[in-house]
Amino acid sequence: MPVESGSSAAARQAKQKRKSHSLSIRRTNSTEQDRSGLQRDMLEGQDSKLPLSLRSNLLDLFSQIEREFENLYIENLELRREIETLNDRLAADGQTFEGADLAKGALKTKASHSTSQLSQKLKTTYKASTSKIVSSFKATTSRAVCQLVREYVGHRDGIWDLSVTRTQPVVLGTASADHTAMLWSIETGKCLLKYMGHQGSVNSIKFHPTEQMALTASGDQTAHIWRYMVQLPTPQPVADISQQTPCEDDVDFSDKDEADGEVEGPNDCPSIRVATTTLRSHQGVVIAADWLVGGKQVVTASWDRAANLYDVETSELVHSLTGHDQELTHCCTHPTQRLVVTSSRDTTFRLWDFRDPSIHSVNVFQGHTDTVTSAVFTVGDNVVSGSDDRTVKVWDLKNMRSPIATIRTDSAVNRISVSVNQKIIALPHDNRQVRLFDMSGVRLARLPRTNRQGHRRMVCCSAWCEDNTSCNLFTCGFDRQAIGWNINIPALLQEK
Repeated sequence: MPVESGSSAAARQAKQKRKSHSLSIRRTNSTEQDRSGLQRDMLEGQDSKLPLSLRSNLLDLFSQIEREFENLYIENLELRREIETLNDRLAADGQTFEGADLAKGALKTKASHSTSQLSQKLKTTYKASTSKIVSSFKATTSRAVCQLVREYVGHRDGIWDLSVTRTQPVVLGTASADHTAMLWSIETGKCLLKYMGHQGSVNSIKFHPTEQMALTASGDQTAHIWRYMVQLPTPQPVADISQQTPCEDDVDFSDKDEADGEVEGPNDCPSIRVATTTLRSHQGVVIAADWLVGGKQVVTASWDRAANLYDVETSELVHSLTGHDQELTHCCTHPTQRLVVTSSRDTTFRLWDFRDPSIHSVNVFQGHTDTVTSAVFTVGDNVVSGSDDRTVKVWDLKNMRSPIATIRTDSAVNRISVSVNQKIIALPHDNRQVRLFDMSGVRLARLPRTNRQGHRRMVCCSAWCEDNTSCNLFTCGFDRQAIGWNINIPALLQEK
């Protein structure tokens, strides 16, 4: 009996498929003709506001669309059959051939093994990154306990900045858009002194590292250095911190803004109206200022896109730090080295190195996509930057090509601060929230805020206090008040 070759059998099979395919199309077309005729007969008996000719044209168009879909469906079925046939032939060939095909099988097994390893590696990496992202959103109420200890009320406009003295007596300083700066008793909330020497909004306040001197920057295009002498009042009893409120995510946050009544400033608060030293060189708003290590020089940042370095004793301009493309937003100095970091609306921050008197190097960092609102040093070799792009990034001074940690939030971040002892980053937000993160980017807490406590407007700044006081974190906002908090992170303290 003659045996039919494989090629002739395949040709005949393909011919039969094409024949059946054409028959099915003819059958479909004839069916469609009968169906369209039936539909036209039905249309004549239906009530419609459309003319009969328009309805007939619509039916023809829909019939053509339906035929096209049926043809595509039939072709899809034929292609699936051909794919199954080819798969069956490949499987049969693999069983018939030996030798060379065994080598192919070995290669296939090896490739499959390497593919499995790569897949497992990708899964592991994905799980690790996902866990890190998710961990930043998980509530850690058992690790952080917070308490609102005291409110500092007396300014007549929003508070831009605040700072804590580094010498005794330890007091809180606030800088406000009402053209004044105030010094407060941390334990009683009483105003101790008011500085009224500026002609514009006071945008920042920083204290001398060893002397009772304050440095303020203002919208009047100047920075002032002024001396102060204060006497602390008798402390009032503080509430039992064992009844602190956990920093939870399910606190009843209210979006209702309470009406801001007219705040009466403290009438018995002594005032200073004349600065010891006035620094004038900027052609725009001076947005921030800070003392260099040792306190003999200060740096100022301005909307004129420059930062100036001054000698405190002579008030002379030592260096003008230019290079930013847009207005500066903040400046900060290293606590132990002659380093300055400036941030700007041009989405960058710059590191200025004055450790070598003969060489003043500068490094530009482009890690953000929007205004860099602040960049601050830590005690170690890190810089932390916050931005309007809703992120905070932690950088290593030894390798600042890319951040070592990135914190993503749901609101723009304003002037941040880092705790020296606990290494906790406090993030003040435009949406009235304050969040705490560790240096690796893990969220620790969100400070409680309801319509009875917390800020009712944008939170502008945060500052830590490392001394043994009832409050170890301070925040201020455009609701005209500063708030003192007691933050307790037991897990972090135990890890140390």
